[in-house]
Amino acid sequence: MRIALSSFLLILTFAIKAQSFTPTEIARWQAQAKQVNIIRDNYGVPHIYGKTDADAVFGLLYAQCEDDFKRVEMNYIEKLGRLSEVRGEASLYDDLLIKLLIDSTEAVADYNKAQPWLKKLLNAYADGINFYLYKHPQLKPIMLKRFKPWYALLWTDGSIGAINTADISTAELKQFYGNDKSPIAAVAKEPDMQTGSNGFALAPSKTASGNAILYINPHVTFYFRPEVQVVSEEGLNAYGAVTWGQFFVYQGFNEHCGWMHTSSNVDVADIYAEKIVTNEKGLQYQYDGKLLPVTQKRVSIKYKQGDSLYTKVFTTFYTHHGPIMAKRDSKWLSLRSFNRSMKSIEQSWLRTKAKGFEDYKRIMYLKANTSNNTVFADDKGNIAYWHGNYMPKRDTAFNWAKPVDGTIKATEWQGLHMVDQIVHQYNPASGFLQNCNSTPFSVSGVSSPKQADYPSYMAPDGENFRGINAVRVLSQGSKYTIDKVIASGYDTKLSAFEVLIPALLKAYATSGTNYPQLQDAINVLKEWDYHSGVNSIATTLAVEWAQKLGSNVSKIYVNPGELDQVKATKLFAATATPQQLLTPLQTVLQELTMKFGKWQMAWGEVNRFQRLSGDIQSKCNDDEPSIPVPFASALWGQLPSYNSRAFAGTNKRYGVSGNSFICAVEFGKRIKAKSLLAGGESGNPNSPHFKDQAEMYTKGIFKEVLFYKEDVLKHVEQQYQPGSEQ
Repeated sequence: MRIALSSFLLILTFAIKAQSFTPTEIARWQAQAKQVNIIRDNYGVPHIYGKTDADAVFGLLYAQCEDDFKRVEMNYIEKLGRLSEVRGEASLYDDLLIKLLIDSTEAVADYNKAQPWLKKLLNAYADGINFYLYKHPQLKPIMLKRFKPWYALLWTDGSIGAINTADISTAELKQFYGNDKSPIAAVAKEPDMQTGSNGFALAPSKTASGNAILYINPHVTFYFRPEVQVVSEEGLNAYGAVTWGQFFVYQGFNEHCGWMHTSSNVDVADIYAEKIVTNEKGLQYQYDGKLLPVTQKRVSIKYKQGDSLYTKVFTTFYTHHGPIMAKRDSKWLSLRSFNRSMKSIEQSWLRTKAKGFEDYKRIMYLKANTSNNTVFADDKGNIAYWHGNYMPKRDTAFNWAKPVDGTIKATEWQGLHMVDQIVHQYNPASGFLQNCNSTPFSVSGVSSPKQADYPSYMAPDGENFRGINAVRVLSQGSKYTIDKVIASGYDTKLSAFEVLIPALLKAYATSGTNYPQLQDAINVLKEWDYHSGVNSIATTLAVEWAQKLGSNVSKIYVNPGELDQVKATKLFAATATPQQLLTPLQTVLQELTMKFGKWQMAWGEVNRFQRLSGDIQSKCNDDEPSIPVPFASALWGQLPSYNSRAFAGTNKRYGVSGNSFICAVEFGKRIKAKSLLAGGESGNPNSPHFKDQAEMYTKGIFKEVLFYKEDVLKHVEQQYQPGSEQ
């Protein structure tokens, strides 16, 4: 009976597989898998070797699914506008926003007309995931049981969250399409939850070896990107980080050059105030002295409620500028943007095979990178910086930070700027480049581009304290090695407090008699050197206090005419009343005492790293083991970003974002590099690589990058073809 039951289950398993995938598909995947070799090193990093580029992509996606399929799947559920089917009605307007800005039918059309080389990669991307699903029938996807090649064309230029809506919020979208009459309140991020990235490039004049060095330091949600290498016999050899589900290295390097992307505030999306008219022809809008029909489309979105799926149908509206997204002052607002493009994917792939500065610059002329600044270095000693890439030309007579008149031709875009017309810097005399989501006009210290040379829409980004810190560190340094670059990237000075703490001390000097309980805390802060550390009580006091000072000191991204973080903080420090400065500190002492029984808490006791599960939205627990972390949020000017917060039921703070994949690479006759991940390569709690880098991460201890195959083969943990690892 047992034998019969086993046979039945075996037959049933194959029957289920056969129902999902055809024998022809399976045979094709099995044949392609034989062209791929995956070597996992002693940190679990997958080094994928393929005969062709498509083979390497096939193996890359298979390996990603091994490490964290649920993150791969969830990224595409989001990009398909289907979160509501998982999370319920609360995500309806997140899905509507995606469907308004990313048209899946256009993605399908792009796939059908893709050049043969790109179509091969798109097919390999889907085949790699589907082969993984075929080989793991016990896996239960949330929704996507088969991936399609055009899914990869739902991305823009590399980041799953790179959707630009100008300043239109999901709340405004809900108010317009959901007939929600509740007032919209501006919802600011928690101060410590600001994200961003750091990128440094050092010219030969600043390095000990005479080779250029690149420092790659994205600040994103933890476990957002794994570390990979993809190699083929068609000239591909890229190492770095991919966002789950991508088929190209997003931030990384090859044997000739490297690229680091930082989030940009360049204006790539604009809002148009439309004049809507209702007449016998229906809804129309005024443009250039004529009335044109408002296009209407029905959008159906399924949402989960209990164990059932329901459908909500929206009638959506469009002008030639784009979808109607909101209503302000009785005007309908349309959005012109560039949130999905096949050219973006082409550019993202081609740069991974660039052979140096001139080649990389040629690829930049595709002008399809919408959300990133780029810090670059190559093996000829070149360093370069581009502030954005896709840059519409506009009439500078208009304020593009605000809605512009949609009824006139003068507000139309006038094509795109050429690459050398955007804010950029090549091989500066200062010998370094840096960007920390800050203004490009301090990118190379005294050698930086001049703001007066560019229209304001090209670089509305203001200065922040992280940028101030980076310029200070890199201007002073010389004879850089990889280790010295890493040390500079881990400078723990919280430069915002050089402005804020003196203001606090001055306020106490004039009004301290009203706050006698603050004396000991003030003495601690008076002796502080503004560097964070696990044993620093001052860091705990300063960070908790600064979070209560309001948005004036925590706003990173600004529009033209607004004060940037540095200027706003200096103004606040100069004009704040003693009560505005001292009362928040009093509250901090009370809260710490309530939580811990005392306010004298070292930063490492409060600020912790913990990884308990592979859940995408993981929770933390004070009763479970955790590791002290010396770093603090980049918001306060620290270069090694560590954003932490308390969770429901916790008194301690736990990291959620910041330094994620960090890498320093030196270009020369032979690549030298070191890297580090938050936690580890795998999302599986049972894997030895779930948190094998956690202790290293909290101390800034890097591992050697194994770029050359002969080095990889000295550190083999597992070697297999996709599908044969079991």
